Amino acid sequence: MNSPTSAADASLDEAFRRSAVASTLYISGQPDREIGLADLGPAATDAGLLWVGLKEPDEALVRDVGRRLGLPDRAVEEIIAPHRRPKVIEYDQLTLVVVVTVEIVQDRPSFGDTQLLIGPGYLLTIRRHAKGSHRELRELLADSPEFLSRGSDYVASMLLDLLADRYVEALDHMESRVENIEHQFLLRGFREMEIRRLYRLRRDMLHMQTAIAPLVEICRRLARVDIRNIGADSRGYFNEDADRVQRIVESLAGLREALAFAFEASMMISQMQQTDITRKLAAWAAILAVPTAVAGIYGMNFHDMPELSWAYGYPAMMIGTGAVCGLLYWKFRRIKWL
Repeated sequence: MNSPTSAADASLDEAFRRSAVASTLYISGQPDREIGLADLGPAATDAGLLWVGLKEPDEALVRDVGRRLGLPDRAVEEIIAPHRRPKVIEYDQLTLVVVVTVEIVQDRPSFGDTQLLIGPGYLLTIRRHAKGSHRELRELLADSPEFLSRGSDYVASMLLDLLADRYVEALDHMESRVENIEHQFLLRGFREMEIRRLYRLRRDMLHMQTAIAPLVEICRRLARVDIRNIGADSRGYFNEDADRVQRIVESLAGLREALAFAFEASMMISQMQQTDITRKLAAWAAILAVPTAVAGIYGMNFHDMPELSWAYGYPAMMIGTGAVCGLLYWKFRRIKWL
């Protein structure tokens, strides 16, 4: 009969197999070796790099993996807690980096988080609500064993660069949408529903910028000398990551400004069109006021009006009225009100 302890271990093993995207030990000059849950502790102390990648793990599995890797309790609690913004936390033998991921799902940005735990001889990554995998970086490590000797901090810098590539993909998608909006604006302006979409797009890019911007300072901090678990050889790579993310943040700000300018330009054009219509209405009202006044005067039916007995009174009044109307029309055309 199985003991409760063995049943719990079997349950954790099953959870590990279900959540672990990869658990690989890279040793230079040797083939890659898959590592099970029970062997995580010994593998982390080998002369290589252990990379454990978990996707949507439950709390019990995170606690068990943390115990096997010797993670401090505070770090385990921080890993389990939900995160909305990037952050970096230092422990004695561990540096925790939280990165907010941005991916485009059904034409809208979708946010998740990836946690990087950089320790001596191992790198633990935990993905939540993020669809993009790290497979291409794992394949690069397998094909380029010289990268393994640089340690987990260097691999973490490469992983941040990969996440920056995902930011660029999301940025390109947003830039394409902004270009379509600008093209549509030049053709026929904005309507009410399109203004609502423009506002939603600008809000989406604000959320993206807010989620990504703190990563710049985090990468700068990882490049400093006072970070314990980052080697001197890897600090320059984190500086490069910071520069890339900074350019992405600036590009997002530029796209938001472009949308704001498009909206302001649309409002200005709308006001100009309203002003033009108002001028036309005022011009036609002035022209029509002349025959209206003449009709009002002669509609009063006074008996003593000299021109009533004049044979040419009616033609003269019609010609005079038409001449005044024509003169007003010419004047308004000259000042471009008509």
